[in-house]
Amino acid sequence: VACMKLTHVKPIGLGSVMLAVLRREISLAMRQKGEVLTPLVFFAVVASLFPLGVGPESALLLRMAPGVLWVSALLAAMLSLQRLFASDYADGSLEQMVLSPAPLQLLVAAKALSHFLLSGVPLVLMAPILGLQFGLDAPSLGILMLTLLLGTPTLSLIGSIGAALTLGVRGAGVLLSLLILPLYIPVLIFGAGAVEAYTSDLGVHGHLSLLAALLVLSLFFAPFATTAALKISLE
Repeated sequence: VACMKLTHVKPIGLGSVMLAVLRREISLAMRQKGEVLTPLVFFAVVASLFPLGVGPESALLLRMAPGVLWVSALLAAMLSLQRLFASDYADGSLEQMVLSPAPLQLLVAAKALSHFLLSGVPLVLMAPILGLQFGLDAPSLGILMLTLLLGTPTLSLIGSIGAALTLGVRGAGVLLSLLILPLYIPVLIFGAGAVEAYTSDLGVHGHLSLLAALLVLSLFFAPFATTAALKISLE
């Protein structure tokens, strides 16, 4: 009878596992709202300091806007990367994830997605407000949001590799920055370049296509690289 009952047990779907991880990460983040708000405050402060420091010259601000906003968003997204696996490593949950029957790549992808939802999406929504300080018009703000929407998931996926490699290492924050900042450069170049190209009446399709290509490559390779890095860090 027990064997017959076991045959009727349905395996847990991969989608259910990923959804469970997302719910867990979001619920934990809501208990520590300061960690969610810190990147947003940092983004707002850094982006707002440039117009105050440079002055009210509209042409100069318009030229600086793409680079300043993208660099500010990139640095803000990095603030929460160190905690991506740190709490799970501290309480032993990470070992359970490695030993669970669910593919570790799927769990890693779910955690990267949760980082994007908690850090990237708020940055995308806040960017137009900060872009008004630099004199960007509505279509330029739309391009800025689109580039951030394509670029910030890539930042989360690449950042998960660095977070896994520096797990449990002393001075992990500095080492994490040194590891992933060079990998962020292409995303920064094409993201800021798309907005600058649009404000200069040039084509933006090439930049957007390259951002989309980087996202697809990151979706394919980053979970496997992060999984290997986690196993190395846990040994």
